[in-house]
Amino acid sequence: MASQAGAPRLVLLFSGKRKSGKDFVTEALLSRLGADVCAVLRLSAPLKEQFAQEHGLDFQRLLDASTYKETFRKHMIRWGEEKRQADPGFFCRRIVEGISQPVWLVSDTRRLSDIQWFRETYGATVQTVRVVASEQSRQQRGWVFTPGVDDAESECGLDDFGDFDWVIENHGDEQRLEEQLADLREFIRSQL
Repeated sequence: MASQAGAPRLVLLFSGKRKSGKDFVTEALLSRLGADVCAVLRLSAPLKEQFAQEHGLDFQRLLDASTYKETFRKHMIRWGEEKRQADPGFFCRRIVEGISQPVWLVSDTRRLSDIQWFRETYGATVQTVRVVASEQSRQQRGWVFTPGVDDAESECGLDDFGDFDWVIENHGDEQRLEEQLADLREFIRSQL
């Protein structure tokens, strides 16, 4: 395990299917805990930035939920897989550079290799959080099954992981979601 100055007190690795609400949940935690306590880190950001640079694309448009991003999604997934096969920690190392907050919320953990890298690097400070939502809830949020995307490792790589420390149900029941977030916030505060 690495021991460096500014090492986090807690690293929460969030995973879930497209439109399950991973970003919504991490942003909700950030707004309740504050930017001085936690940082939201996105593994997809350095991937999209590097992909945009190498392919002459608009990085900012790859970050949003646009048809522009969807146009390049399959190619970007293949390209990212090649990078990870050559170096499993490539994107993980990029997102943690210069982060000083004690709590890190990694909003888009998608592969076992991501979890392994964080556990090897930060040990017992790492917790896994699975955000789940019914297909109906995901469809109401705009999800449509896309072959080559929804059946690829980037969406299915953690389906059989099964040993998540936390499972957040995000089926559209706001009160239930808030109760689960309150439990998670209480745990986070207990680690500070």
